[in-house]
Amino acid sequence: MEEQLATAFDNLKEKLLGWFNAIIENLPNLVLAILVFVIAFFVARYVSKWVEKLVSKRVEQKSISLVVSRIASVITVLVGLFLALGILNLSQALTSLLAGAGVIGLVIGLALQGTLSNTVSGIVLSFRNRIRIGNWVETNGFSGEVMDINLNTFILKEADNNIVVLPNKMILENPIKNFSLTTKMRVFLECGVGYESDLDKVQELTKKTIANTFDQVESPEDVEFYYTEFGGSSINYLCRFWIDAESMLEKLRAKTKAIIEIKKAYDKEGINIPFPIRTLQFDNNLNIKAENMEDSFSNN
Repeated sequence: MEEQLATAFDNLKEKLLGWFNAIIENLPNLVLAILVFVIAFFVARYVSKWVEKLVSKRVEQKSISLVVSRIASVITVLVGLFLALGILNLSQALTSLLAGAGVIGLVIGLALQGTLSNTVSGIVLSFRNRIRIGNWVETNGFSGEVMDINLNTFILKEADNNIVVLPNKMILENPIKNFSLTTKMRVFLECGVGYESDLDKVQELTKKTIANTFDQVESPEDVEFYYTEFGGSSINYLCRFWIDAESMLEKLRAKTKAIIEIKKAYDKEGINIPFPIRTLQFDNNLNIKAENMEDSFSNN
């Protein structure tokens, strides 16, 4: 028994000594491989910035330059990895890795189908001329400024400064409204005036106020004004006019300014903007005094 333990100990000692000698012999290669990989990692950053600047000079879309620079960075890191494996004399492992890349890629593709779909969608979105970083868009129930289009997500910043992160696949498969494609936006303003108001005067005053408030509206004739219905407590109208704007924030500011100026003009001319009023009418006149007297006699 003691002889078997001594033999096993000698074999273990010999094995550990062999590993130690192999490490000592390959230590320079190991240090060099680590150094090459670290250098490749840092070089990838500079390559990414350089490629981004180079592409941005030829392509106006920032999203395209970002995607191309990120792909260049990944390729640089992979080249550094393969060089490090070659320095460690792991050519057989490298060959096996390349041979099995097809099978591994198939397995990863099935496992990460959604992620790969978002990646492909991100590349497609980056090359679309009508969706750019800085545009104000509305999609999937969210509205905001496009902050970034990367390989996985589409990032919006809403008017309340909240960040919305959407998968690229959702953007590509659903309708998207881009407010920045045109330099003009139409403002819709709905209001109501009292039944006693002079409707011709209200129309003329409203159109004139809008024309005097916004430089983009050259004359009152450029303002559309339509009475829409006889409301419960007011005669309602719809007013529409165009402004120079490329985002919803500018449109909201214009609408706010229009409401303020119209309210001032109505107050000055004595035009009433009524609020809903409910009138209660009792057709049966109850003789409360007589009923109270009968109740008192019955109680006595």
